[in-house]
Amino acid sequence: MGGALRAARERRRRAGMERCDLGERRQGPVWTRRAGAAAPRGVIVNIIRSVQGYHSKTIHFLNVAFDSSGDSLLAGDRQGNIYIFDLNGNRFNLVQRTMQACTALAFNLRRKTEFLVALADYSVKCFDTGTQELVSWMRGHDSSVSSISVHGSGKYAITTSTDTAQLWDLDTFQRIRKLNVRQSVGIQKVLGVLSQDNVMRFINIETCKLLFDIGSPEEGISTAVISPNGQYIASVMENGSLNLYSVQALTQEGNKPPPSMLKVVQDGPKYISEANKLITKVTSGGSKGPWTSKGSKIQSRLLKLQANTSLENKENELPGGLNKKRLRALLKGFGEYPAKYRMFVWRSLLQLPENHLAFSSLIDRGIHSAFINIQKEYPIKSRKLLRVLQRTLSALAHWSAIFAETPYMPLLAFPFVKLFQNNQLICFEVVATVVVNFCQHWFEYFPNPPVNVLGMMENVLAHHDKELLQHLIKYNVTSQVYAWPLLETLLSEVLTREEWLKVFDNIFSNHPSYFLMVVVAYIICSRAPLLHCYQAADFEYFFHHRNNVDINVVIKEAYHLMEATPLDIHPQRMLDDFTPLTKEQYPVFNKYPTFVVDYKAQEREKIRQDEIEYLRERQLAHESAAKAQEQKAEDEVWYRKQKLLREAQEQRRKILLEEEERLAEQRQRLAVAKTELKVKELQLLDASRRRFLNYQQDQLQMELKRLDDEIARKASMRKQETAAAIQDIVLQQMELESQKQRFEQHLIQDQEAVTKEMKEEVDAHRRKVDLEDQRVQRLIEINREEIQKAHTVAEENLAKAEQKHIDTDWRLQAQRRLRRDDQDRQKCYQEIVKLLHDNRVKEAELLKAMRETEEKKWEDVVHKKAQLEEEQKVAAAADEHRKQFLDDKMNDALELAEKLQREDGCSGEHVDNTERLRDLKATCTERGVEVQQVPRSGNIHLNELSTLASSPRRSLDRSRAELARQERELMAEVRRLRQRLTAQAQNRHPPTRIPATAWSP
Repeated sequence: MGGALRAARERRRRAGMERCDLGERRQGPVWTRRAGAAAPRGVIVNIIRSVQGYHSKTIHFLNVAFDSSGDSLLAGDRQGNIYIFDLNGNRFNLVQRTMQACTALAFNLRRKTEFLVALADYSVKCFDTGTQELVSWMRGHDSSVSSISVHGSGKYAITTSTDTAQLWDLDTFQRIRKLNVRQSVGIQKVLGVLSQDNVMRFINIETCKLLFDIGSPEEGISTAVISPNGQYIASVMENGSLNLYSVQALTQEGNKPPPSMLKVVQDGPKYISEANKLITKVTSGGSKGPWTSKGSKIQSRLLKLQANTSLENKENELPGGLNKKRLRALLKGFGEYPAKYRMFVWRSLLQLPENHLAFSSLIDRGIHSAFINIQKEYPIKSRKLLRVLQRTLSALAHWSAIFAETPYMPLLAFPFVKLFQNNQLICFEVVATVVVNFCQHWFEYFPNPPVNVLGMMENVLAHHDKELLQHLIKYNVTSQVYAWPLLETLLSEVLTREEWLKVFDNIFSNHPSYFLMVVVAYIICSRAPLLHCYQAADFEYFFHHRNNVDINVVIKEAYHLMEATPLDIHPQRMLDDFTPLTKEQYPVFNKYPTFVVDYKAQEREKIRQDEIEYLRERQLAHESAAKAQEQKAEDEVWYRKQKLLREAQEQRRKILLEEEERLAEQRQRLAVAKTELKVKELQLLDASRRRFLNYQQDQLQMELKRLDDEIARKASMRKQETAAAIQDIVLQQMELESQKQRFEQHLIQDQEAVTKEMKEEVDAHRRKVDLEDQRVQRLIEINREEIQKAHTVAEENLAKAEQKHIDTDWRLQAQRRLRRDDQDRQKCYQEIVKLLHDNRVKEAELLKAMRETEEKKWEDVVHKKAQLEEEQKVAAAADEHRKQFLDDKMNDALELAEKLQREDGCSGEHVDNTERLRDLKATCTERGVEVQQVPRSGNIHLNELSTLASSPRRSLDRSRAELARQERELMAEVRRLRQRLTAQAQNRHPPTRIPATAWSP
């Protein structure tokens, strides 16, 4: 009832209010009659601008400003139209069309007819109201200008944006400096406060009493400004209209005695049915009977006795004095939060930290490269909305690199951007909180959809509606078709604004798993139309468009799923509890495969660099083409001038001829009139005239010839200059190329010299190491062959003695061979490691000796000679030792072969092998004698070293090569002999079949 009375009073107030509709008029009166002090609630006039057409609409005013006298008012609307209102003269005029929305106005400059307007393109312009012309254009802000403050002298102005404040000189319109402080607020005796309920209240700061207020929750105020003389208040309303208040009328209305107030406490019985339940309320007004909680909209407060606060209540306490448990109870009763307080409730539920410094650091990094051209993919009409979306996404991308690569991030963030477009910090923190808590595990399989989350939803759907899941599986509709589109858009594609807000009231009030349950509930509630879909295109269309689904039923079903789902498949078991963002600094978000994101970022940067290079080359090509066109145009103009000059000369020559013809006719008429006595004179005159004409013709021809020569000379000079310039460029290129080639040749020569030296050193060392390795390998092979032969003989003897146990003996022998091979391999490895270590030590010593030799090369020749003799002796001893070692091994091989020959009956083949071994031994002995005959004496004079150094070295190398060849032949012959002996032993005593075992190589 109280709400109805208030609505009636509001209608009567509007009926008595003066209204002015500007429409398409450029000028006219502001009001038909001035309201004066008797204006309802102090409103002198309500100014709107409506546009008639196919779709009639009202254009919203955005900003207002008074001049220094307070008698004129400047207002700008959303379309960029600037109106001036003369309050004393009761006139308005359209002074400017900026074609873009204004963000701030200032009308108190020193030149009374000029005003400043801040536009949506971050610039500030100065216009003249009298001439309606642009006076100056000031740029320098990187974000929209929120306010313009002009000094009392009108000479300076400060323009303030979200990131900086700049001081301007209004005489020269030049920026003086950038300031790091915001616009100051002057304190007067009366303080005007625009509250959160969009009501502006004026308080006496000395007595702290409320003087008056303007606006109402139904008609909220967006912004307001007070005239310098304190007589008027201009406010832009939330509906886009412009209200002009009289301060005198407001103060008179505020000084009226307040109405009597009676507070009545109403108590209802405890045990009454829920439909007729009475609650205790405190209301303003007279005493009334009992009434239900849903019967009126008058603000009231429940009087409820509270017990001592428990630990549970402390956990439910939220910022802003709210209680999560009470909010859930309110949500359960009404299904949604009040629209007026929804944003406040959301901020409390999400526990936003409001990190201004951290958010500013993200914004200061600028627009991320991934979202520079976002308007091409998402063509949003509202430039403000597009700009806020671009900045929010850029801040997310600077916070974590995964959001720059996520294709659905604009779809996920857009609903919150649309809601919080006037507060970018809250918008960013809401989106970040949603991503951290309600999008858990979404990015673990990036760039693929979160199959783990979709798997949880599919398990829930299979438990509660198996028939629907079987129908989806039958037509190859996976969770990426029926669940992922709803998740990545946060249900914004399939719900209206009111439905979406209601759903997220419940999502933000519950565990993060409730969001997944809402999606599953939406699918279950849509089972009837889904069961009638049989094509993949129908399913895709269904989950990307709005459908006839009751959202209250979906919310109720989601709560049912939260309670009825078993714990083993419940998403709550896999998802963490709600965790708010940390204060001061935002948490690190790295729950994604970093290598994929880094690779994509590198590829994008590479593409961006290629694009920049391509644009630069295209710009150069355009500039070259423009220069060519300009040169061509200049040539055409010159030829055109020359043609006009020739035509003018021809025309003057024709005029001259015509004049001469007329003169001849006159003289002819004069000659007829004269007497015959002057014939001779006429003849003389005629001859003189002919000579004069000939002279003029000669002069004209000479002049034309001179002009032609001048033209040819200029053309040849231009060609010569062009050829010379081209030749200079070619010569410069050839010089650069030759310098480059010389430099490369020097580098190649230096590199080849160094490479040759290193190669010689490495080859010498490699030959030495290879020779030692070959000898070690020969010794290892001979040892292995002897051991194998001995074992073969043992196996043959054992096979003759114990034929019945051959299988067991064979297995034992195989194990022994494996163990023996391992031991041999271990010894070989140890020897190789030892040789490698010795080689390293020798290499170090060799390098050290080479350095010392190089330093003392010309200082100590005698020491070098002694060192050479010592090395020759050491080499002779080493050769002798190797020869003795090979002789010993050869004798051992011969003895072994003779022994085997005696045991096997002295076959002819063994005799041949034995003879061959002896021949090889004799050959090796002869080679050794030849090697020993190489002179190794150190008694060679220094002057003979150069002639004798080459020949002994070559003969020594040949002898060593021959010795190595003989050694290889000897080892090959020993290997063949061993193979034949093994084959004969196997033929005499074939082993029984043994299962395949793993043999070591």
